Amino acid sequence: MHILITGGNRGIGLGLAEHYRSKGHEVTATSRDGATGMALDVTNFGSVRAMADAVTGPVDLLVCNAGVYLDKGEDLETGYAPELWAQTFAANVTGVFLTVQALLPNLRAAKGAKVAIISSQMGSSTKASGTSLIYRTSKAAALNLGINLSNALRPEGIAVGIYHPGWVRTDMGGAEAGISVDEAVEGLTARFAALGPETTGCFENWDGRPHAL
Repeated sequence: MHILITGGNRGIGLGLAEHYRSKGHEVTATSRDGATGMALDVTNFGSVRAMADAVTGPVDLLVCNAGVYLDKGEDLETGYAPELWAQTFAANVTGVFLTVQALLPNLRAAKGAKVAIISSQMGSSTKASGTSLIYRTSKAAALNLGINLSNALRPEGIAVGIYHPGWVRTDMGGAEAGISVDEAVEGLTARFAALGPETTGCFENWDGRPHAL
């Protein structure tokens, strides 16, 4: 199985790449600087096209993991600068779409291909706390994008799932987070394995529980 993981140089992405390699799968892990072997800046259309041109053959599982969280601690009165909105949506939403779009020929070449979009519970309307407005809104958009893609790709037999990976002890999640990278990877890989035509469009927690939209 060929698995392509965006943002595969650290945190959850790195954990997923290591897990799948340990199982003998072919893994293409991307990073902005190409330190993982494949350079990809999901916010740059030229970079996305160059990545797609370099990937040959079927992609059985595409994990859209790359993302940013730039507005942690921003103040409602004076914060949330326009450039933070643009940068966040370019990475967390547009970048997901461009990556899926660019790799459509590779996904179509695989039998029963899957796309896993790493969103967040912070994108759910049930978790609207009034903080981190940009990140929450971008993850809500990524969730909506994933559901729309699931309907668009359903006739082609390509399944799309959207996942909350848990509050994970990474650079983004922080040291106080509830679960380790290994726990998140164990749960997420089980979710990806279960994804198929019957469950396409799902929004699930890392541990298999369905998440409210």
